[in-house]
Amino acid sequence: MVSSSAQREREIPNWDRETDVLVIGLGCAGAAAALDAAKCGADVVVLERASGGGGTSAMSGGVIYLGGGTQLQTDCGFEDTTEDMYKYLMASSGPNPDEPKISLYCEHSLEHYQWFLDYDVPFKAVFYPGYSGEPPSDDGLVFSGNEDVWPYNEIAKPAPRGHVPATPNQTGWLLMQKLVEALDESRVETLTDTRAQRLIVDDDGRVIGAVTKRDGAEFVVRARKGVVLTTGGFINNKQMLATYAPLLRQCMFRVGAEGDDGSGISMGISVGAAAINMAMGSISLPIIPPKRISRGILVNAQGQRFINEDAYMGALGEHALYHQDGKAYLVLDGETFERPDVEREVSGVGETVEELEGALGLPAGSLEATLGLYNRHAENREDPVFHKSPEYVVPLRPPYGALDCTTATSLYAAFTLGGLRTNHDAQVLTPAGETIPGLYGAGRATACIAAPGYNSGISIGDGTFFGRRAGRHAATGQA
Repeated sequence: MVSSSAQREREIPNWDRETDVLVIGLGCAGAAAALDAAKCGADVVVLERASGGGGTSAMSGGVIYLGGGTQLQTDCGFEDTTEDMYKYLMASSGPNPDEPKISLYCEHSLEHYQWFLDYDVPFKAVFYPGYSGEPPSDDGLVFSGNEDVWPYNEIAKPAPRGHVPATPNQTGWLLMQKLVEALDESRVETLTDTRAQRLIVDDDGRVIGAVTKRDGAEFVVRARKGVVLTTGGFINNKQMLATYAPLLRQCMFRVGAEGDDGSGISMGISVGAAAINMAMGSISLPIIPPKRISRGILVNAQGQRFINEDAYMGALGEHALYHQDGKAYLVLDGETFERPDVEREVSGVGETVEELEGALGLPAGSLEATLGLYNRHAENREDPVFHKSPEYVVPLRPPYGALDCTTATSLYAAFTLGGLRTNHDAQVLTPAGETIPGLYGAGRATACIAAPGYNSGISIGDGTFFGRRAGRHAATGQA
């Protein structure tokens, strides 16, 4: 049943523009959908609510998760296989990984890397160690997840898969610059300052266009072959967060452009789409760089460790927020203490463990027990509880200090991972698993392969990959 927020074809007196494929939202997923649809010979129109393309993709670190032995990996001296990439993503993308999509993504990762090269996205063949996101240099390859830490390094052979366009620090702007330039040189028509408001369906329930607002007036676009929703997530929609993902409201920094308000998800729901994994988010707790600060231990409000501290910042944040109610402290000693690049306040200091427990409000004896167990094994560079890499395992001796890693008063960065349910061809599905004719989705408007256990680069990776499949399938009926 179509809700009142969608519109029937019979209610449309005339069309202001007709096209084969209509793409709504010009981030990386929308650009990919438009480029591949046009390459298939389709007439394509892209709608963007802002005055130019880019969205959250342009604001992002620009990391792209690719593997299986790309030329960049090889040039940097790393071996990787499709099988190892698949095993890692299946293990890390829990609790219910989308096996068909992950398998497809891994199988075509080399070809997808070439797609970026074809649009002149540059990658410098230098590996940057000790990082979990875009590096401060223009180096092109990083570990962007938990590939080299326990337990994943026992499941699949570790390999860095974070492919970073060649510019220092955040690189999303460069990626989007290249994709938008390609659109400008193509047959695609881009309409900026145009905000989609409602989808249009015919009497058979097929999505055939959208009602938009442009120059203060209604502007109606017909799509003869398909509509692709690439509008981003919903981190900037307070009502949707309260309804679906209330824990994310605790995070101080919300990663997303103004357009990440869930509009595409709502439009999809209005025509019968299923929205899944809506409580899920990527939550980063950046305690590095410097990586050597991982020699400290993260403890919760009960004074207990809950994760290996050398894990990817996304894993640290997920465990701290979802399992520790956002209450965590990084305990260091006089030898290991230093300030991380992301500023964090000192929550407490103590000449003894007991004094630090009191300063942090921990149960008496809790941190003493934790440190006693940790130090006993750390003497031999061992961590039998969480298997932290030996290079970061050292005994911690008085005096002590603890850095604030709570959601209440320190930086956590979050964005949503839930969205419209799609199949491996990016067709939007109903709760019963049936396709909604004429409707496609990609990027963070969908729940694709991104899930808890998120790795930097998955959003741009799966957004562009399944955006391309959406564009091709809409244009030709096959991806």
